[in-house]
Amino acid sequence: MAIFAVVLAFKNNDRRLDVRPAHREYLTSLHAAGKLVSSGPWTDDTGALLLYNVADEAEVREILANDPYTSEDVYDIVDLREWRPLFPFQGGPSAS
Repeated sequence: MAIFAVVLAFKNNDRRLDVRPAHREYLTSLHAAGKLVSSGPWTDDTGALLLYNVADEAEVREILANDPYTSEDVYDIVDLREWRPLFPFQGGPSAS
């Protein structure tokens, strides 16, 4: 397994906010399945960071293709790359 970091830039904000509940439900299912390590928007709500635990880049791209945000064209991928953490992720503050 590998950790992939995905950085998104949001666009089409009104449409994005309409589909956000479905997007977050999808992320919840990925987290429960062990595919999503962590995710969340930047504090200025211009984009987000997502960390996926997947077999390879093809799997993360498939996950992104099935995200409700993708079909609604509400983000651009700024960066997508494999990440090798030096320390285990131990959580952090969460936002509502």
